[in-house]
Amino acid sequence: MTKRKRQRVKLKRTTLVLGERTLVMGVLNVTPDSFSDGGKFFTVDRAVEAAFDMQRAGADILDIGAESTRPGSSGIPASEEIARLLPVLQALRGRLKIPISVDTQKASVAEIALGAGAQILNDISGLKNDPRLADVAAKFRAPLILMYIRGTPRTMQKGPFAKDVLQDVTRGLRQAIATARRAGVTKSQIILDPGIGFGKSFAQNYELLAKLPQLARLGYPLLVGTSRKGFLGATLAREGKPAALEERILGTAATVTASILNGAHIVRVHDVHEMVQVARVADCLLHQGRRFASRSTNA
Repeated sequence: MTKRKRQRVKLKRTTLVLGERTLVMGVLNVTPDSFSDGGKFFTVDRAVEAAFDMQRAGADILDIGAESTRPGSSGIPASEEIARLLPVLQALRGRLKIPISVDTQKASVAEIALGAGAQILNDISGLKNDPRLADVAAKFRAPLILMYIRGTPRTMQKGPFAKDVLQDVTRGLRQAIATARRAGVTKSQIILDPGIGFGKSFAQNYELLAKLPQLARLGYPLLVGTSRKGFLGATLAREGKPAALEERILGTAATVTASILNGAHIVRVHDVHEMVQVARVADCLLHQGRRFASRSTNA
Protein backbone atom coordinates (compact mmCIF):
# COMPACT_ATOMS: atom_id res chain seq x y z
CA MET A 1 0.00 0.00 0.00
CA THR A 2 1.17 3.50 -0.85
CA LYS A 3 1.06 6.52 1.41
CA ARG A 4 -0.53 9.38 -0.51
CA LYS A 5 0.87 12.87 -0.68
CA ARG A 6 -1.50 15.35 0.99
CA GLN A 7 -2.33 18.50 -0.90
CA ARG A 8 -4.87 21.31 -0.89
CA VAL A 9 -6.22 22.33 -4.27
CA LYS A 10 -7.84 25.74 -4.32
CA LEU A 11 -11.13 26.23 -6.15
CA LYS A 12 -13.02 29.46 -6.67
CA ARG A 13 -15.41 28.83 -3.78
CA THR A 14 -13.82 26.09 -1.69
CA THR A 15 -10.74 23.90 -1.29
CA LEU A 16 -10.30 20.23 -2.14
CA VAL A 17 -8.31 18.30 0.43
CA LEU A 18 -6.48 15.50 -1.37
CA GLY A 19 -4.86 12.51 0.30
CA GLU A 20 -6.76 12.47 3.57
CA ARG A 21 -9.43 10.28 2.02
CA THR A 22 -10.27 9.30 -1.54
CA LEU A 23 -12.48 11.72 -3.42
CA VAL A 24 -15.08 10.26 -5.77
CA MET A 25 -15.69 12.01 -9.09
CA GLY A 26 -19.01 11.18 -10.71
CA VAL A 27 -19.17 11.04 -14.51
CA LEU A 28 -21.97 12.83 -16.35
CA ASN A 29 -21.89 12.53 -20.14
CA VAL A 30 -24.22 14.94 -21.92
CA THR A 31 -23.60 13.28 -25.27
CA PRO A 32 -25.74 11.11 -27.56
CA ASP A 33 -22.95 8.60 -28.18
CA SER A 34 -21.06 7.87 -24.97
CA PHE A 35 -19.79 4.31 -24.59
CA SER A 36 -20.96 4.18 -20.98
CA ASP A 37 -24.53 5.46 -21.04
CA GLY A 38 -25.54 5.86 -24.69
CA GLY A 39 -27.14 9.29 -24.49
CA LYS A 40 -29.06 8.56 -21.29
CA PHE A 41 -28.44 12.10 -19.99
CA PHE A 42 -28.50 14.01 -23.26
CA THR A 43 -31.45 16.23 -22.27
CA VAL A 44 -30.91 19.05 -19.77
CA ASP A 45 -33.59 17.80 -17.36
CA ARG A 46 -32.14 14.29 -17.24
CA ALA A 47 -28.60 15.61 -16.85
CA VAL A 48 -29.60 17.87 -13.94
CA GLU A 49 -31.49 15.03 -12.26
CA ALA A 50 -28.45 12.76 -12.64
CA ALA A 51 -26.17 15.45 -11.18
CA PHE A 52 -28.26 15.71 -8.03
CA ASP A 53 -28.51 11.92 -7.80
CA MET A 54 -24.71 11.68 -7.81
CA GLN A 55 -24.42 14.40 -5.18
CA ARG A 56 -26.89 12.54 -2.95
CA ALA A 57 -24.98 9.30 -3.54
CA GLY A 58 -21.84 10.88 -2.12
CA ALA A 59 -19.88 12.21 -5.08
CA ASP A 60 -17.30 14.85 -4.16
CA ILE A 61 -16.89 16.21 -7.70
CA LEU A 62 -19.10 16.10 -10.80
CA ASP A 63 -17.26 15.71 -14.12
CA ILE A 64 -19.39 16.81 -17.09
CA GLY A 65 -18.38 15.90 -20.64
CA ALA A 66 -20.13 17.06 -23.80
CA GLU A 67 -17.87 15.35 -26.35
CA SER A 68 -17.52 11.59 -26.53
CA THR A 69 -13.96 10.25 -26.35
CA ARG A 70 -14.89 6.60 -26.79
CA PRO A 71 -12.56 4.53 -29.00
CA GLY A 72 -13.08 5.50 -32.64
CA SER A 73 -14.75 8.85 -31.97
CA SER A 74 -13.64 11.81 -34.08
CA GLY A 75 -14.78 14.81 -32.02
CA ILE A 76 -17.22 17.67 -32.54
CA PRO A 77 -16.88 21.44 -33.12
CA ALA A 78 -16.49 23.71 -30.09
CA SER A 79 -19.83 25.37 -30.89
CA GLU A 80 -21.66 22.06 -30.59
CA GLU A 81 -19.82 21.12 -27.40
CA ILE A 82 -20.76 24.47 -25.84
CA ALA A 83 -24.39 24.10 -26.96
CA ARG A 84 -24.61 20.78 -25.12
CA LEU A 85 -22.69 21.86 -22.04
CA LEU A 86 -23.79 25.40 -21.28
CA PRO A 87 -27.51 24.76 -20.56
CA VAL A 88 -26.56 22.08 -18.02
CA LEU A 89 -24.03 24.33 -16.29
CA GLN A 90 -26.54 27.15 -16.18
CA ALA A 91 -29.22 24.87 -14.72
CA LEU A 92 -26.85 23.65 -11.98
CA ARG A 93 -25.23 26.99 -11.12
CA GLY A 94 -25.84 27.97 -7.53
CA ARG A 95 -27.79 24.77 -6.87
CA LEU A 96 -25.23 21.97 -6.86
CA LYS A 97 -23.11 21.95 -3.71
CA ILE A 98 -20.21 19.90 -5.05
CA PRO A 99 -17.70 21.40 -7.52
CA ILE A 100 -18.07 20.80 -11.24
CA SER A 101 -15.22 19.67 -13.46
CA VAL A 102 -15.53 20.00 -17.24
CA ASP A 103 -14.07 17.31 -19.46
CA THR A 104 -12.89 19.20 -22.55
CA GLN A 105 -9.89 19.48 -24.84
CA LYS A 106 -10.69 22.96 -26.14
CA ALA A 107 -9.64 26.31 -24.65
CA SER A 108 -12.73 28.12 -25.94
CA VAL A 109 -15.03 25.58 -24.28
CA ALA A 110 -12.99 25.67 -21.08
CA GLU A 111 -13.22 29.45 -20.77
CA ILE A 112 -16.99 29.52 -21.25
CA ALA A 113 -17.44 26.62 -18.82
CA LEU A 114 -15.43 28.31 -16.08
CA GLY A 115 -17.40 31.49 -16.63
CA ALA A 116 -20.63 29.50 -16.25
CA GLY A 117 -19.73 28.01 -12.88
CA ALA A 118 -17.37 25.10 -13.49
CA GLN A 119 -14.31 25.11 -11.22
CA ILE A 120 -12.00 22.40 -12.57
CA LEU A 121 -10.71 21.53 -16.05
CA ASN A 122 -10.12 17.94 -17.14
CA ASP A 123 -8.17 17.55 -20.40
CA ILE A 124 -7.86 13.99 -21.70
CA SER A 125 -5.34 15.11 -24.33
CA GLY A 126 -2.88 16.45 -21.76
CA LEU A 127 -2.79 19.80 -23.61
CA LYS A 128 -1.76 18.18 -26.90
CA ASN A 129 -5.04 19.04 -28.64
CA ASP A 130 -5.10 22.71 -27.59
CA PRO A 131 -2.19 23.99 -25.44
CA ARG A 132 -4.08 27.26 -24.93
CA LEU A 133 -6.29 25.44 -22.46
CA ALA A 134 -3.42 25.85 -19.98
CA ASP A 135 -3.61 29.62 -20.45
CA VAL A 136 -7.30 29.47 -19.52
CA ALA A 137 -6.55 27.41 -16.40
CA ALA A 138 -3.87 29.91 -15.37
CA LYS A 139 -6.13 32.90 -16.03
CA PHE A 140 -8.93 31.51 -13.85
CA ARG A 141 -6.53 29.85 -11.39
CA ALA A 142 -8.48 26.66 -11.95
CA PRO A 143 -7.15 23.19 -11.12
CA LEU A 144 -6.11 21.29 -14.23
CA ILE A 145 -6.31 17.53 -14.65
CA LEU A 146 -3.79 16.32 -17.22
CA MET A 147 -4.34 12.88 -18.71
CA TYR A 148 -2.01 10.95 -20.99
CA ILE A 149 -3.49 9.48 -24.15
CA ARG A 150 -1.40 7.67 -26.75
CA GLY A 151 -2.78 8.88 -30.08
CA THR A 152 -6.31 10.31 -30.31
CA PRO A 153 -9.70 8.80 -29.43
CA ARG A 154 -10.14 7.84 -33.08
CA THR A 155 -6.80 5.99 -33.30
CA MET A 156 -5.84 5.10 -29.73
CA GLN A 157 -6.87 1.44 -29.71
CA LYS A 158 -5.50 0.66 -33.16
CA GLY A 159 -1.91 0.59 -31.90
CA PRO A 160 0.92 0.16 -31.96
CA PHE A 161 1.02 0.25 -28.19
CA ALA A 162 4.10 1.39 -26.30
CA LYS A 163 6.79 -1.19 -25.61
CA ASP A 164 7.23 0.22 -22.10
CA VAL A 165 3.89 1.64 -20.96
CA LEU A 166 5.16 3.17 -17.70
CA GLN A 167 7.95 4.98 -19.52
CA ASP A 168 5.53 6.14 -22.22
CA VAL A 169 2.99 7.50 -19.72
CA THR A 170 5.65 9.12 -17.57
CA ARG A 171 7.17 10.87 -20.57
CA GLY A 172 3.77 12.07 -21.78
CA LEU A 173 2.76 13.39 -18.37
CA ARG A 174 6.07 15.22 -17.96
CA GLN A 175 5.48 16.95 -21.29
CA ALA A 176 1.96 17.96 -20.25
CA ILE A 177 3.23 19.30 -16.93
CA ALA A 178 5.90 21.35 -18.70
CA THR A 179 3.31 22.89 -21.03
CA ALA A 180 1.04 23.76 -18.11
CA ARG A 181 3.82 25.26 -16.02
CA ARG A 182 5.07 27.42 -18.92
CA ALA A 183 1.54 28.84 -19.19
CA GLY A 184 1.56 29.81 -15.53
CA VAL A 185 -0.41 26.97 -13.95
CA THR A 186 0.97 26.50 -10.44
CA LYS A 187 2.24 23.10 -9.37
CA SER A 188 -0.35 22.89 -6.59
CA GLN A 189 -3.18 23.13 -9.14
CA ILE A 190 -2.11 20.17 -11.32
CA ILE A 191 -3.53 16.64 -11.02
CA LEU A 192 -2.32 13.74 -13.16
CA ASP A 193 -4.29 10.91 -14.79
CA PRO A 194 -2.44 7.99 -16.44
CA GLY A 195 -5.32 7.50 -18.89
CA ILE A 196 -6.44 3.94 -18.25
CA GLY A 197 -7.97 2.62 -21.47
CA PHE A 198 -6.67 5.44 -23.65
CA GLY A 199 -4.11 4.00 -26.05
CA LYS A 200 -3.08 1.09 -23.84
CA SER A 201 -3.49 -2.64 -24.34
CA PHE A 202 -5.71 -4.49 -21.88
CA ALA A 203 -2.63 -5.91 -20.12
CA GLN A 204 -1.00 -2.48 -19.94
CA ASN A 205 -3.98 -1.09 -18.04
CA TYR A 206 -3.38 -3.62 -15.28
CA GLU A 207 0.33 -2.91 -15.34
CA LEU A 208 -0.30 0.81 -14.85
CA LEU A 209 -2.63 0.16 -11.92
CA ALA A 210 0.07 -1.96 -10.28
CA LYS A 211 2.72 0.70 -10.94
CA LEU A 212 0.80 3.77 -9.76
CA PRO A 213 3.31 4.26 -6.91
CA GLN A 214 5.98 4.92 -9.53
CA LEU A 215 3.79 7.56 -11.20
CA ALA A 216 3.24 9.14 -7.78
CA ARG A 217 6.97 9.90 -7.72
CA LEU A 218 6.29 12.67 -10.22
CA GLY A 219 5.08 14.60 -7.17
CA TYR A 220 1.48 15.30 -8.17
CA PRO A 221 -1.88 13.94 -6.97
CA LEU A 222 -3.28 11.10 -9.07
CA LEU A 223 -6.73 10.63 -10.56
CA VAL A 224 -7.63 7.20 -11.95
CA GLY A 225 -10.62 6.25 -14.08
CA THR A 226 -11.28 2.55 -14.72
CA SER A 227 -15.06 2.60 -14.57
CA ARG A 228 -16.82 0.15 -16.94
CA LYS A 229 -13.89 0.22 -19.38
CA GLY A 230 -13.20 -2.23 -22.18
CA PHE A 231 -10.37 -4.09 -20.47
CA LEU A 232 -12.81 -5.06 -17.72
CA GLY A 233 -15.32 -6.23 -20.31
CA ALA A 234 -12.61 -8.41 -21.86
CA THR A 235 -11.47 -9.79 -18.51
CA LEU A 236 -15.02 -10.72 -17.53
CA ALA A 237 -16.02 -12.04 -20.98
CA ARG A 238 -18.22 -15.11 -21.31
CA GLU A 239 -18.38 -17.36 -24.35
CA GLY A 240 -16.17 -14.95 -26.26
CA LYS A 241 -18.41 -11.93 -25.63
CA PRO A 242 -17.25 -8.96 -23.51
CA ALA A 243 -19.19 -8.43 -20.31
CA ALA A 244 -22.01 -5.92 -20.67
CA LEU A 245 -21.56 -2.52 -19.03
CA GLU A 246 -23.89 -3.36 -16.15
CA GLU A 247 -21.85 -6.53 -15.51
CA ARG A 248 -18.64 -4.58 -14.93
CA ILE A 249 -19.48 -3.02 -11.56
CA LEU A 250 -17.62 -5.60 -9.46
CA GLY A 251 -14.66 -5.47 -11.81
CA THR A 252 -14.69 -1.70 -11.49
CA ALA A 253 -14.81 -2.06 -7.71
CA ALA A 254 -11.71 -4.25 -7.75
CA THR A 255 -9.76 -1.75 -9.83
CA VAL A 256 -10.98 1.21 -7.76
CA THR A 257 -9.70 -0.57 -4.65
CA ALA A 258 -6.36 -1.30 -6.31
CA SER A 259 -6.10 2.33 -7.44
CA ILE A 260 -6.67 3.66 -3.93
CA LEU A 261 -4.27 1.24 -2.25
CA ASN A 262 -1.63 2.17 -4.84
CA GLY A 263 -1.94 5.91 -4.32
CA ALA A 264 -4.90 7.39 -6.22
CA HIS A 265 -6.31 10.55 -4.65
CA ILE A 266 -9.43 10.70 -6.84
CA VAL A 267 -11.36 7.93 -8.60
CA ARG A 268 -13.58 8.77 -11.57
CA VAL A 269 -16.66 6.54 -11.73
CA HIS A 270 -20.13 6.11 -13.20
CA ASP A 271 -21.67 4.07 -10.38
CA VAL A 272 -21.27 6.59 -7.58
CA HIS A 273 -23.36 4.94 -4.87
CA GLU A 274 -21.44 1.67 -5.11
CA MET A 275 -17.99 3.19 -5.53
CA VAL A 276 -18.38 5.57 -2.58
CA GLN A 277 -18.75 2.45 -0.43
CA VAL A 278 -15.75 0.82 -2.09
CA ALA A 279 -13.62 3.94 -1.53
CA ARG A 280 -14.64 4.18 2.12
CA VAL A 281 -13.57 0.60 2.84
CA ALA A 282 -10.36 0.93 0.82
CA ASP A 283 -9.50 4.09 2.77
CA CYS A 284 -9.93 2.17 6.01
CA LEU A 285 -7.48 -0.42 4.72
CA LEU A 286 -5.07 2.31 3.71
CA HIS A 287 -5.31 4.11 7.04
CA GLN A 288 -5.64 1.01 9.23
CA GLY A 289 -9.25 1.44 10.17
CA ARG A 290 -9.43 5.17 10.84
CA ARG A 291 -12.91 6.33 9.87
CA PHE A 292 -13.71 9.27 7.63
CA ALA A 293 -16.69 11.55 7.17
CA SER A 294 -18.69 10.81 4.01
CA ARG A 295 -17.65 14.12 2.51
CA SER A 296 -15.09 16.70 3.64
CA THR A 297 -14.11 18.72 0.61
CA ASN A 298 -14.36 22.04 2.41
CA ALA A 299 -11.17 23.08 4.15
